[in-house]
Amino acid sequence: MKIGSAGTLESNDALVTVREGVGIKIAIDSIVDAFFHDQIDAAVRGELALLGVTGADVAVADKGALDCTLRARVRAAVKRMEG
Repeated sequence: MKIGSAGTLESNDALVTVREGVGIKIAIDSIVDAFFHDQIDAAVRGELALLGVTGADVAVADKGALDCTLRARVRAAVKRMEG
């Protein structure tokens, strides 16, 4: 199984891990989950859609990252997974 990850667990960043999967499954662990869960989910799904990914299990460990950071981490993790 191919796996790719990007990011850190530092403040204002996120660690995103992407694995091959069936359909899109996203697990979010965030310090701001109560306030921004839907935004984090939308940013991840949006970037996956832009990249044409239709099958992936994504784990997001968020430490308050901005949407642009989340999208960059997803993009990098997908590219690393693809090799």
